[in-house]
Amino acid sequence: MSVPLPPLPPAGDDEDYRPGGRSMLELLAEEHDQIVALCAELAEDVGPERRSQVAEVLTATVARHLSGEEQYLYPTVRSALPDGGPLADREIAADTDTLRTLRELVHVRPTEPRFAALADEVTGQLRRHASTASTAIFPALRSAASDADLIRLGNRVEIAEEAAPTRPHPDAPATPPWNRVVEPALGVVDKVRDAVSGRPTYVEDLTPPTSPATPPAAP
Repeated sequence: MSVPLPPLPPAGDDEDYRPGGRSMLELLAEEHDQIVALCAELAEDVGPERRSQVAEVLTATVARHLSGEEQYLYPTVRSALPDGGPLADREIAADTDTLRTLRELVHVRPTEPRFAALADEVTGQLRRHASTASTAIFPALRSAASDADLIRLGNRVEIAEEAAPTRPHPDAPATPPWNRVVEPALGVVDKVRDAVSGRPTYVEDLTPPTSPATPPAAP
């Protein structure tokens, strides 16, 4: 069954038309897995430099991910699900809290006790985010939207994430149309700052982890 969706490219007149690409739900679920794995690495016994790098990559990954969701997932939730409006509002409010936690996390040194507390807090927020999506949102959308619609949305999410900010901006607009105007502009500024500072923003940017130094054995 086809449902009202945010603005998308024309699909043609063929009801069996299937665009190329991945479903929005498949794409976002894969990103949730990656985000949860980064959270787990934050808790590992690694050196402060590695922990700082992981926090930066997690922050950039989440910033891009939430931008894509706010531009395409939540508008679809609002239009396709009977209780979509309140559900989308709750998730956007929770996402804003997560961005505030991440903004604080990346300004705290990994050697400070506050870092561990913030890492635990953001891990809980992001695990809840992924769980809500997998149990309450994605199954409902699979029943409400066609495969072709979900693939077309997935293509739009990928484009949106490429232009998205890589740093937390919790006070920026979180709903269309203003987020689609503001976030690409913030994304350009963030990417310039990332390039100048050499900040890692993708998992592929992480240097190989190193184990903590082991004290020499007693003679």
